[in-house]
Amino acid sequence: MQHRPIKGLRWWIVGLVMLGMIFNYLARSSLAIAAPTLIEKLHLTTAQYSYIVTAFQAAYALAQPVAGFVIDLVGLKIGFAIFAFAWAVANMLHGLAMSWPALATFRAMLGVSEAAIFPAGMKTISQWFPAKERSIAAGWLNTGTSLGAMLAPPLVVFCIVKYDWQMAFVITGGTALLWVALWLVFFRSPEGHPNLSGTELAYIREGQSNNAKESAGARPSWRAIMRTRRFWGIGIARMLAEPAWQTFGAWIPLYMVTVRHMNLKEIALFAWLPFLAADLGSLVGGYLAPFFMRRFKVSLVTSRKLVIVTGAVLMIGPGCVGLAASPYAAIALFCVGTFAHQALSGALFTLASDVFGQHEVATATGLSGMLGYFGATIFSLVVGALASTVGYNPLFACLALFDIIGAVVAWKLIAPSPTSGSNANLEPLELDTRGALSS
Repeated sequence: MQHRPIKGLRWWIVGLVMLGMIFNYLARSSLAIAAPTLIEKLHLTTAQYSYIVTAFQAAYALAQPVAGFVIDLVGLKIGFAIFAFAWAVANMLHGLAMSWPALATFRAMLGVSEAAIFPAGMKTISQWFPAKERSIAAGWLNTGTSLGAMLAPPLVVFCIVKYDWQMAFVITGGTALLWVALWLVFFRSPEGHPNLSGTELAYIREGQSNNAKESAGARPSWRAIMRTRRFWGIGIARMLAEPAWQTFGAWIPLYMVTVRHMNLKEIALFAWLPFLAADLGSLVGGYLAPFFMRRFKVSLVTSRKLVIVTGAVLMIGPGCVGLAASPYAAIALFCVGTFAHQALSGALFTLASDVFGQHEVATATGLSGMLGYFGATIFSLVVGALASTVGYNPLFACLALFDIIGAVVAWKLIAPSPTSGSNANLEPLELDTRGALSS
C-alpha cells in the first residue's frame, strides 16, 4: 500500500506530543484547582496539603531519570504509551482518596508515571527536527503545559459544582487514554514513517549534528552524562527554576483564596490567565533564540542562554507580588512570571537536545528534571511550613532570586559553541581524572 507524503509532517508530530502534554498537565493541575474544596471536605491543614504536593514532586524527581533511561532503551513509541496509560489511571484513582495519606499515595503514583513527558518530548524533537528549529518546536511543545493548566480551572470547577470533586479527577485523568490510542496509531520514527517525504527526511538529517546522527543507536549512560559540565549547567539551572513553575501551579489558587479572598467562581474566571501568559512565553521564547542568532550573530548555544537570561530578569515581576494593591494586579504579576518561566524553561529543555546525542537526550532530560523537581520538592515543603507564618510574599521574592542565580550558572557552565551553525553544539566538557570540571 502506497502512502501519500504529508507536507511538514514534523510539525504534525510535535503537535501530537503537545496534545499529550496538554492531557498530562490537565491531570496534574487538577489538584491545585480542587485544593480549597479538598481542604474543606477532607479537613486538611496547609502543611498536609504541602505533603500531598511534595509527594508528587519527589516521585516525579526520582522517576525522571528512570523514565528517560527506559524511553532511550526500549524506544519512544512503546515507552511513552506505557507511561501515559499509567498516569491516566493514577489520576482517576485520586477520586478514591478519603484522607491526605491516600491522596499523597495516588499523587506519588501520578508523579512516577508523568515523569516521562519531557524526556519523551525532547527525544521526539531531537529525532524529528534539525537543530535550528528545535527551540521553536520546544516552544510549541511547552505550550501544552500551560494549555493543560489553563483548561483545568473551568473544567475542574464545573465538575465540582455539577458532580463532585471525585469526578473532576476521573474526567481529567481519563482523557489521556484517548491520547494513548492516537499516539500508538500515528507515531513512527522519521526513518520508519510512511507519510514522511524523502525531501523532509533529508532536511531533518542534514540539520542535525554529526554526533547526533552517529550516536543514534548507542546505549545511554548516566555516568557519562553526569561527568559533563554542560549537564550540570542545565541541571542546576533547572533545580533553581522549577520551584517557580511548581509554586505557580500548586499554590496560586490557594493564595488567591486565602490571601486575596477570591471565591471559587472567581478562581475559575481568573486562575487560567497566568497559563495563557505561559503559552505566550513558550512561543516567544522559542522564536527568541533564532532571533538572537540573526540579530547578534551568536552561536546556537549562546542564543539559548540569552533566552534564559531574559526570562530570569522578567521573573522580578512575580517577585514583587506582595506590592500589588489588588488581586487583579497580583494575577497580572503572576502572568509576567509564567511568561518568563516558560520562555527560560523552554530554552533549558532545548539545550539538552543541542548538547547531547540522540541516544541520551531522554536520559539527560530526565536527570536534569530530577534535579529540577528536587528543588521544587524542597521549596514546596518550605512554602507549606512558612506560608502561614511569614506569608507568601518573601517566598515569591525568592523565586526571582533563584532564577537569576540559575541564569548565571547556566551561562558559566555551558560553553558557547564556536559557530552559529546547526552542527556547532557539542563541546567535549568532561571531568578530568582528578574529578574537577574541565573543558
